[in-house]
Amino acid sequence: MSPAVRNGLRQALFGWLNLALTAPGVYLWLGLPLVLRQHGWSGTAIGLFQLASLPTVFKFLFALPLDRPGRPRGNYRAWAVCLLLAYAAVLGALAWRDLLDDKRILFALAASAALAGTWADVPVNALAIRVLPASERAWAGGIRSMALCLGAIAGGGLMLVAHARWGWQAPFLIMAGALILGAALTAFVTERREPDAPSATCAPLATASLMAYFRLDSTRRWLPLLALLFPFIGSGWFYLKPLLLDQGLAPERVAWLVGVAGGAVGAAASALSARASKRLRPALTVPWHAAASCAALLGLAAAVWLQAPPPVLIACALGIAAAMGAMAALAFSLMMSHARPGLQALDYGIQSSVFSLTRILAPLAAGVLMDAAGQAWMLTALGVAAAGVWLLALRTARMLNL
Repeated sequence: MSPAVRNGLRQALFGWLNLALTAPGVYLWLGLPLVLRQHGWSGTAIGLFQLASLPTVFKFLFALPLDRPGRPRGNYRAWAVCLLLAYAAVLGALAWRDLLDDKRILFALAASAALAGTWADVPVNALAIRVLPASERAWAGGIRSMALCLGAIAGGGLMLVAHARWGWQAPFLIMAGALILGAALTAFVTERREPDAPSATCAPLATASLMAYFRLDSTRRWLPLLALLFPFIGSGWFYLKPLLLDQGLAPERVAWLVGVAGGAVGAAASALSARASKRLRPALTVPWHAAASCAALLGLAAAVWLQAPPPVLIACALGIAAAMGAMAALAFSLMMSHARPGLQALDYGIQSSVFSLTRILAPLAAGVLMDAAGQAWMLTALGVAAAGVWLLALRTARMLNL
């Protein structure tokens, strides 16, 4: 088998794994709340249910056992297979019986699913960093972003259809089956073994490897940029559905526009971003992506301020989807390039924790601003913040060591 075909099959596998990992989270945090509301859950109860996703913030802690000092490197495949199966088992437990009237058990199993999914994500993407050559990482970031967009379509749309037609168990069983298939295919991946990283072999504790990462000059330049690249355009995407509903669009139309068409546009933008990232240096691609996010947010803000007709709002919404997909692809590809040999899981976990923390906090702040001042002011504030990120990108992107 030629290297090109082998790398293509690996890219397809990691795309499937990221889709299978994404869909359950989207269903639990974005799709299932609609079902819960229909069954009488209060807004407060649904809001508290979201706290079950907090394990995503601590991904770097889950990476420590994978790259523990003194252990031979090369076990990401085994970790990935075991954790994918564990995630499937939790989804199977959720499918055991209808839990709509049992809030505590549902919350506990949802938190377990978040834990399993967050932990499984670490060895899966660390394995991708290890087995894919550096020339393929831009495509890997784009494929992962496309998988996330398709996972949003599956978890936020198709699984709701499955629930409506076949009942409570169907979505969880379908998603568990996707994870089991991914685990079976991952078992056939050939993983090269690597020597211990110097920082790991000399350190008596795993925390020394973690702290060493923060002392790198490239890390101190990259992490602040990573923390700010995505959350503002991500917040605009997060509030698109309620915004369009409040602008008078029918719920079913919003679901198709944002959930399906928006996801497809985001996936296409991810592919274009990956192509650009493979050919151009971050000094060009990072500012361009930041500028696109700023323009998309300010464009939608202007449309809301001017009470634009639905076709204009829809065009601006698709612009948000495109900017979101492109930015996610860029961020994921750059995360792959900022991982030390032999410590891919730990370094990916650190970056992913930073990415997840700001991605969670920014929508919370945006929601408070929307309630206090309205949607137009919220979008304007997000656009201004994105403009600041653009200026930061112009200043720091050329110094990234890639």
